[in-house]
Amino acid sequence: MLLSLVLHTYSMRYVLPAAVMLGTAPTYILAWLGWRLFSFFVPGARIYQEVDDRFYTIYQSMVLFFFENYTGVQIILYGDLPKHKENIIYLSNHQCTVDWIIADILAIRQNALGHVRYVLKNGLKWLPLYGWYFSQMYLVIFPEGTRYNPELTKVISASQIYAAEQGLAVLKHVLTPRIKATYVAFDCMKNYLDAIYDVTVAYEGTVDQTGKRKEAPSMAEFLCKECPKVHIHIDRIDKKDVPEEQLSMRRWLHDRFEIKDKLLIEFYDSPDSQRRNKFPGKCINSKLSLKKTLPSLLFLGGLTASMLMTESGRKLYVKTWIYGTVIGCLLVSIKV
Repeated sequence: MLLSLVLHTYSMRYVLPAAVMLGTAPTYILAWLGWRLFSFFVPGARIYQEVDDRFYTIYQSMVLFFFENYTGVQIILYGDLPKHKENIIYLSNHQCTVDWIIADILAIRQNALGHVRYVLKNGLKWLPLYGWYFSQMYLVIFPEGTRYNPELTKVISASQIYAAEQGLAVLKHVLTPRIKATYVAFDCMKNYLDAIYDVTVAYEGTVDQTGKRKEAPSMAEFLCKECPKVHIHIDRIDKKDVPEEQLSMRRWLHDRFEIKDKLLIEFYDSPDSQRRNKFPGKCINSKLSLKKTLPSLLFLGGLTASMLMTESGRKLYVKTWIYGTVIGCLLVSIKV
């Protein structure tokens, strides 16, 4: 019984972070709506955008407090390490729900967290309160279209068969990428882009005792500190080196994923045990300072606590959850 209690307590380590991240949602939405209404009286779209990005930075910095500082995970960076803020499209392999956090992990190190935008699967646009807000964002792309899960052998097999039928290289540790989102994003934003970041992510501890790759950690598992290290390899590709014609871009994108696959084969399957669990080349252990995350946690936590201390505040809090979710779903359904 004692063992069961210990295991239950350990598994509940994600409850506090989840409660804070979700619990501050109405506060964040109300603050954003307040600014949105006030911005109608402020001249210039640039001021609105700067403050809107700042609001987003505050919330995402709080999220990173839990995913980095709270978990104590080590972030190991390889390749073309970002040195300054750029306008980019972020292309990554997709394994789990933590993947979108990885984009934030890189962005905060460039002081660009407020500018991160996402291409989401349709189902994620129905998230309470945040779904509509996230559905406006279009920069981070996972070209595989769905998560790579080594336990879903039918999905992997179908992807490999399709690649073979199309005369493309068959991939082992990633799925065959889809071109549509990447092509549309690049075509629409090429005049504003500086580069594409081709990012390959590997979660340490995702190999079983037999050496077989297993499923990447869920958000709950990650927050329970079950992933000791995240390895992130970055290739910076100047936009002039990306083909603009769709068929050529399709081949280029598959070639990029073939490079990812080779990196992951080295990480998971290298016959040399000294070369496993890391990517080739030099790396740095990048630690995120509490100065970048703790103030956001205290700010949003304090505002939420202040709201909940009064009866009128509690009523507003609950109404924001209810009506915000309903209105958000209606807006998404109208767009669909």
